[in-house]
Amino acid sequence: MAQHKSAKKRARQDLRRRARNRSIRSGLRNAVKNTRGAIQSGEPEVARSALSSAERVIRKATSKGVLPRARASRIISRLARAIHQLPGS
Repeated sequence: MAQHKSAKKRARQDLRRRARNRSIRSGLRNAVKNTRGAIQSGEPEVARSALSSAERVIRKATSKGVLPRARASRIISRLARAIHQLPGS
């Protein structure tokens, strides 16, 4: 356990940051999962709206430092490509 005052403060900050990061990452995974489910349903309009909301969550996670920018772009790109390949899109 931390002994110095600054180390104790750092431990408190780490706990708060960990909780926030876990919450953001969980929401991110749910948004991606919902988008993939919409893609599986085969309805392009539903999938596009799911991608729109997922992209917002992904960009927000990136701006908060939870997700690297390149990984966020890769996730969005792959989802968009999958939607584009749907018949009737």
